Amino acid sequence: MADSKEGMRKPVFTKVEQLRPGTSGHNLVVKVVDAKVVMQRGRSEGPQSRQMRLAECLVGDETGIIVFTARNDQVDKMKAGSTVTLRNAKIDMFKGSMRLAVDKWGRIEESDAADFSVKEDNNLSLIEFELVNVVEG
Repeated sequence: MADSKEGMRKPVFTKVEQLRPGTSGHNLVVKVVDAKVVMQRGRSEGPQSRQMRLAECLVGDETGIIVFTARNDQVDKMKAGSTVTLRNAKIDMFKGSMRLAVDKWGRIEESDAADFSVKEDNNLSLIEFELVNVVEG
């Protein structure tokens, strides 16, 4: 029989410098260093308000920074200077570099101001990863 405490595990929090390509299920507390809307499409009023927004945000903690891609309602929560908790975040690859994202399986929670200074000279999104096909023989 399954243990009923299974769903009550305390989340394990990851630091930005521990993020790796192709990984998911990350919980992080980060400060939003910068946020800029890179795309806005659709109508914002009326019954057919189907707006699509995309913002690239620089987020980080005391170990480093990474680009976070915010979509639609997430854009409103990712304001420069705010602290957020990202739950079940994943790493997307964009042109060989890592981007952090939260899809429908995760969430963004506004948090109290964190008491760490963001390490801005360690930008994980500037590291280029090469896709290597491993041939087992």
